[in-house]
Amino acid sequence: MLDLDGEVPIYQQIRDRVVEAIAEGALAPGAGLPSTRQMAVDLAINFHTVNKAYDLLRREGIIRINRKSGAVVRPDVKQPSDELRAGADWEARMRTLLAELDVRGIPKEEVKGHVAAVLDAFPGREDERP
Repeated sequence: MLDLDGEVPIYQQIRDRVVEAIAEGALAPGAGLPSTRQMAVDLAINFHTVNKAYDLLRREGIIRINRKSGAVVRPDVKQPSDELRAGADWEARMRTLLAELDVRGIPKEEVKGHVAAVLDAFPGREDERP
């Protein structure tokens, strides 16, 4: 669900919902996304906003866009990527979120519990955890 009046830009919310849908298994690798115009109509927003979200997802290597097939979740999207591990953008975002929780006095063990619960909720998670 998008918060059209919230502080987070709508294109970022769209991007985040697509990433969450992939992680949760609602969007499988190789699945097609609606056209930018169709999603804009469905959400009652400007198609340029959807286009900006799709472009961000493309630059991040999450979707592929092509004239014939449109926007598609990359088939290898859930494969480990050295590029993502090396690019610290996700670490910067995580650091900010964790800093906000720290500033608000949320105990570290509670944060760790929530992180573990969210990760465990994603289907197909078989990696080892310390």
